[in-house]
Amino acid sequence: MSKPLNILFVSSEVEPFAKTGGLADVSSSLPKAIKESGHEIRIMMPRYRFISERKFKLHDIIRLKDIPIPVGNTVELGNVKSSFISNLKDKVQVYFLDNEKYFGRDGVYQSPVSKKDYQDNDERFIFFCHGVIETLKRLGWQPDIIHCNDWQTGLIPAYLKTLHSGDPFFKNVKTVFTIHNMAYQGSFPAETFAKSGLPKDLFKPEGVEAYGKFNFLKTALYFADVITTVSQKYAQEICQSEELGAGLNGLLSHRKKDLHGILNGIDYHQWNPLTDDHIYRKYDLKSIEAKSDNKKALTKRFDLPYNDSIPLVGAISRLVEQKGFDLVLEAMDELMKLDIQFILLGSGDPKAEKKFEAFHKKYSSKMGVFFGFDEELAHLIEAGSDLFLMPSRYEPCGLNQMYSMRYGTVPVVRATGGLDDTVEDYGGNGKGTGVKFDKFDPKELVKAVQRGMKIYQQADEWKKLMRNGMMKDFSWEHSARKYVGLYKELLK
Repeated sequence: MSKPLNILFVSSEVEPFAKTGGLADVSSSLPKAIKESGHEIRIMMPRYRFISERKFKLHDIIRLKDIPIPVGNTVELGNVKSSFISNLKDKVQVYFLDNEKYFGRDGVYQSPVSKKDYQDNDERFIFFCHGVIETLKRLGWQPDIIHCNDWQTGLIPAYLKTLHSGDPFFKNVKTVFTIHNMAYQGSFPAETFAKSGLPKDLFKPEGVEAYGKFNFLKTALYFADVITTVSQKYAQEICQSEELGAGLNGLLSHRKKDLHGILNGIDYHQWNPLTDDHIYRKYDLKSIEAKSDNKKALTKRFDLPYNDSIPLVGAISRLVEQKGFDLVLEAMDELMKLDIQFILLGSGDPKAEKKFEAFHKKYSSKMGVFFGFDEELAHLIEAGSDLFLMPSRYEPCGLNQMYSMRYGTVPVVRATGGLDDTVEDYGGNGKGTGVKFDKFDPKELVKAVQRGMKIYQQADEWKKLMRNGMMKDFSWEHSARKYVGLYKELLK
């Protein structure tokens, strides 16, 4: 094997320390898979107040105490703590940049009480991006690659190419920037630009300005050596569509040769029906009949009658516009005329929750809802459902369709982004892994569910579809291999 690479993986959230969504899962699983493939990878993130020093055995890296970090005209002090995440074989070191003023709070990006974004998110992540670079210098640890994720890390590639361009320490360091969702860009008023310390002539449309604002994501797209996103289809969509490219599709098209779609993986230690302690009865390909016991347990939990002759449709989602549940609400009366049961675990838009609650009252004999999040219930829905619904307006990658397939639950998805890349539409003769529909339209959604029902009534075909999904391999090893290949290509 060639010489192992040194990689710093930078993210604003990492499971199990801080999580608001899929970014945290990726930022934990991908580094572990890269480490397992024989490379030295370390992670850096902010140390939010709720990350318990005792629970995670955080310790100070003494010689790094009080690093001066510029934010606008002031200098803030940061210090660095350390811990580890581990899988069966390896430990990955995690550095935490600590500063009471910016990170000593109970939320990651917003107050858990007001549910509003923190007013100083611009300063918090200017501090973080500067701090990552300063920490590396003080550690004396030189990465070959700095892998940045989402807008919160977007200034790092810019700092390396401007303020630190003459620094021999960073001379050979390359940057990779991963877009997890174009909708979140870190767009701040023009006045924020002065706080960044970047050269004044960069605040223009051919630089870091977008629509009159200082845009952290655009800054990364402009300066990173290579850009990746979390599925091949999403990489195409964000270049071609102004809506999916969220106004930056022009720049993305311009950098198309540097943009790569690499599908996220899933963690089979956590999502495996044969070893899953959250579900009622464990099973695998050989004992697939045991899946029906989970359906019994799931219907019982929601006081629904168990009926093996009709499909149970499950859904787990944030109730936000991206996820397409406005489509489900529009189609709900039509869906409930079908011979199905429906269970939803979700939270988000209070208006959507209210509407689902009203439908639940109307159709209580065939529908169950749970608002909020419950890890155990999420696993039981994956194991106990027959069909799993993901009608997303857009979906950079999506994970639940991959979990569903592993659990022998057939996904019904809209053909967008990672959903289109991972689900093969049923083509008869036992071919395919799910049901897809193209047009974002309630009638098309109902038709797709009807197609799923039809296959469900053909026992042999249904079994083949379940098995096809269970045999798919979406493990992180594949993604890790592709990222390492990309890093090596970049270093050439």
